[in-house]
Amino acid sequence: MFTEAEDERVLRAVQVIVDEKLARPILVGRPAVLLSRIEKFGLRLKLGQDVEVTNPEYDERFHQYWTTYWEMMCRQGITKEMARVEMRRRLTLIGAMMVHVGDADGLICGTVGAYHDHLRFIDQVLGKQAGAKTYAAMNILLLDERTVALVDTHVNDNPTAEQVAEITHMAAEQMRRLNLEPKVALLSRSNFGTGSSASGEKMREALALVREQEPALEIDGEMHGDCALDEALRLKLLPSSTLKGAANLLVCPNVDAGNIAYNLLKTAAGRNVAVGPFLLGAAKPVHILTSSSTVRRIVNMAALAVLDANRQENGGE
Repeated sequence: MFTEAEDERVLRAVQVIVDEKLARPILVGRPAVLLSRIEKFGLRLKLGQDVEVTNPEYDERFHQYWTTYWEMMCRQGITKEMARVEMRRRLTLIGAMMVHVGDADGLICGTVGAYHDHLRFIDQVLGKQAGAKTYAAMNILLLDERTVALVDTHVNDNPTAEQVAEITHMAAEQMRRLNLEPKVALLSRSNFGTGSSASGEKMREALALVREQEPALEIDGEMHGDCALDEALRLKLLPSSTLKGAANLLVCPNVDAGNIAYNLLKTAAGRNVAVGPFLLGAAKPVHILTSSSTVRRIVNMAALAVLDANRQENGGE
């Protein structure tokens, strides 16, 4: 599902997805507007043939959707009337409900609006995967000399050591699904105990938790960003470091650090070539993108959502 289907980037991405036969897209949008914009942008999409359409102004399935939503939320302050109104004006809520009832296999949203607004509806309707206690967002940057993943870039303002450990595990698992072997650096302004910062203490606690839970994972910290990427500098400071080579998974101590580092690297060194954000911890194949997402990034994340949906259908294989 593509919830902001009236957006030009989404429509252009959907055309690529149809041409390459990556998925059967479902567009949330007003049919007249979609037809007008398909013509305006010179696309070849045929509604009802190449793509399905869910009209937010009217769909006979909406009665089932809003009543199901109300049943979920009636003890959390949502009245019947609120549920009915929200289901017609919140596009991500429509998409999440369609995934919940089985009318769609995966969801791409977030090209318009704030990340947390989308996450709120996904959490309400779809929730976390079994065993997960938190969500996180991971971005991958394709730089000239390296590929680097950063987490958490959008969700947790100031995660605890336990949350950092869980986020690290989820991010490492996502990287393995992409055939990237994770080499993890837990970042801080403290460098192997050189500072008394709260983030340094937190990342040291997280390191101990990760090593206990996943002893085979190559990881070290807390460390500066330059030590994470420069093995010679790291070994000069700490010859016994258990991380070898350059880290490719950078775990940040809070969302400010993660988001700032990601956007600086993307713009200054990555030529705006990125994959993500991946939403980690969700029960279904859902990814919340951002307002800066390009057509290619939308296509890439849709393809990854298809892989996730197929994996779930095959029992996690």
